[in-house]
Amino acid sequence: MTPAPLRRPPFDPAVDAVLERMRADGTLVPMTADQIAGRRANAVPEDLSAFPVDRRDLTIAGYQGAALQVSVFRGSTVDKSAPAVLHIHGGGMMLGDRFAGMSAVLPWVVEHGVVAVTVEYRLAPEHPDPIPVEDCYAALLWIAGHAAELGIDPARIVLVGASAGGGLAAGVALLARDRGGPPPLGQMLICPMLDDRDRTVSMRQFDGVGAWDRGSIRTGWTALLGDRHGTADVPIYAAPARATSLGGLPATFIDVGSAEVFRDEDVAFATRIWADGGVAELHVWPGGTHGWDQLVPQSPMARQAAEARNAWIARLLRRSITTGHA
Repeated sequence: MTPAPLRRPPFDPAVDAVLERMRADGTLVPMTADQIAGRRANAVPEDLSAFPVDRRDLTIAGYQGAALQVSVFRGSTVDKSAPAVLHIHGGGMMLGDRFAGMSAVLPWVVEHGVVAVTVEYRLAPEHPDPIPVEDCYAALLWIAGHAAELGIDPARIVLVGASAGGGLAAGVALLARDRGGPPPLGQMLICPMLDDRDRTVSMRQFDGVGAWDRGSIRTGWTALLGDRHGTADVPIYAAPARATSLGGLPATFIDVGSAEVFRDEDVAFATRIWADGGVAELHVWPGGTHGWDQLVPQSPMARQAAEARNAWIARLLRRSITTGHA
């Protein structure tokens, strides 16, 4: 008997139109290991010039003392005990730089007086696990340890990351919990990359389909983990979905598209936070592919997503002032 064709949620019409153009011009192709160098070389820097913020570039000590670049963004008027954001960029663990995705964070610097720090963690496969997540954890330690110099409140540090950056942010939160490190006030995980085991329905549904598909995810996990990918020898800090307990984590915001590979692992992560007594807000955007809001940034749904993220940040910061905790 011929198996029934695999059904999957449809793409939002605006998203589908962009994907169709990408198919037509040949840019919608799965990521493979031999493309890493070329994609890095051809990456277009994110333009942040429209934001009225000051930027300072610094070098800090990363994992095992390696020199890491960080950039600190602040507005013209900042409280002496401002909240801080540690931003961790996406790119499948293989691509991107510390400025990628900052256009989603800098509005909070302007509106909420946040001091934003973004870290140039080292990329796989040249720097495999645990280097990326340990570099990001080192950035958290640096922010907390330099709170007075930065003019921030070390009790109000929010982790923010998208895709691989979301997975790394979740790994940093677990490291802080398990090592007794600086407890983040919250973590915002945008379509996070959490589970290397490749078992979900959404992974099967979007194999060769969408902006970042199952094959691309396998390439990223293999770059990070090598032969350990999919085996029992993967730590929870590299693949946070493997954690047996998600208790003791900070307030969490997760959003993801309904038509993308990470949907099921992200929904499961939020569900397990609730099961372990934690606080999580979950948004599943109908018809969104991976990174859909970057593909159609002016669409009504993208504006709604940006508003939801901003509202969560505002509530988190307001609650931290009035109650002293998240």
